[in-house]
Amino acid sequence: MKQQYALFISWVIALLAMLGSLYFSEIQGFIPCTLCWYQRICMYPLVIILGIGSFQNDYSVKKIALPFSIIGLLISTWHYLEQKVPGFAEIKPCTQGVPCSSEYINIFGFITIPFLAGIAFLSISLLLIFSKKDKEI
Repeated sequence: MKQQYALFISWVIALLAMLGSLYFSEIQGFIPCTLCWYQRICMYPLVIILGIGSFQNDYSVKKIALPFSIIGLLISTWHYLEQKVPGFAEIKPCTQGVPCSSEYINIFGFITIPFLAGIAFLSISLLLIFSKKDKEI
């Protein structure tokens, strides 16, 4: 896949994930838990970084974007485990606000908000890792 397309698709995924998180909190009224905030800290800068890289065709943004994406994937995986694995949330429960083990949505018994964020982070990471730089002529 061409580098420019990979950056653009990654940017679209990050943009949709950001808009989705804003929809859940601002329109649906879901209060984000601590781990949700950490995932947002990783996702929101990706919209700017990948947007700039995509529109300027600057593949060097991969070095900046990939750590955000991988860290976000790890946080969303941890969050999903807190929701779905019995006893896992007691390891380090959230102490203020909404508990991280609560599920605002649960589609088909496994699709939750951290699952959706994890899919977005994983997709962005894979696109950035496996995209090749266009050859110069």
